[in-house]
Amino acid sequence: MSNNLLQQKQKILVIDDHETVLKGTIYALKEHYPEAEIRTAQTAQQLLEQLPSFKPDLVVMDLSIPDKVGEHDKSDVGIQLLKTLMQQHPTLNFTVQSSYMKALVRIKPTIDAHQGGFTVADKSLSTKEMLKRVDWALQGLTYTKDLKAMHSGLEIKQDWLTLLQLAFEEELQDKEIAKRMLVSDRTVRHYWTKVQDVLDVYPDEGKKNIRIQTEKRAREAGLID
Repeated sequence: MSNNLLQQKQKILVIDDHETVLKGTIYALKEHYPEAEIRTAQTAQQLLEQLPSFKPDLVVMDLSIPDKVGEHDKSDVGIQLLKTLMQQHPTLNFTVQSSYMKALVRIKPTIDAHQGGFTVADKSLSTKEMLKRVDWALQGLTYTKDLKAMHSGLEIKQDWLTLLQLAFEEELQDKEIAKRMLVSDRTVRHYWTKVQDVLDVYPDEGKKNIRIQTEKRAREAGLID
């Protein structure tokens, strides 16, 4: 798509709960796309309410957002929202603008399968570079090079993510985890060995607590908050 076409009236929906960041993003987008119709949301609920009638060409979104007004922002909310939007709108274009990009590893298979444009832009990037990523997304291009470099070789299954969330965010023991996941105790132990292998966490002759090491590596990799 040429730059002239990109200057034609576009519909862009921006979601970020930090008002200063939101204003800065809107200002940059209006300067770059003077004809564009731009709307904003500060919660997942607000975005979902606007999406059906607005029908945006592009969603620019932060990952750490609240679900509803008055609630705390959490990357899990943004991740789940993004996953839902990609499944329900397979050709919608996205630019993820966040300072916590590594959390995207949790939905990497969904990103890889998405048919619309998908670009990532760390909030530390210059405005010029951020707008370039937005242009690419509007053209239907994919740019996740930064994410791939960050998580090269890291392949995580949803069951393993659920295990980590139940263990370290809900602080459940393995027996309760098995009940919640509707699997056997043996399967839970199997999941632990798999996720620890992926995270390069192995027994250290009793010198270190392997469960604590797993939690530390999982947080470093962005698998849990």
